[in-house]
Amino acid sequence: MNCIICRQAEFVDGFTSIPLERGEFKLMIDHVPAQVCPNCGEALVEEEVATRVLSLAENIIAEGIFEDIRDYSK
Repeated sequence: MNCIICRQAEFVDGFTSIPLERGEFKLMIDHVPAQVCPNCGEALVEEEVATRVLSLAENIIAEGIFEDIRDYSK
């Protein structure tokens, strides 16, 4: 599938980082598996991956942590 942003290249398997913010809460999740455009860097994640990322964020908020960097694979 061609990139939906640049329309110049096909997506390839790779990894991305996802920043999340809600009020004072800031979280960066690194090494998230994704389909990445080699031309512009646009990344698409599967629904299962997105669900896990959001669940991880909710758990971190519940722990009372307001700023963190996490690795998706851990």
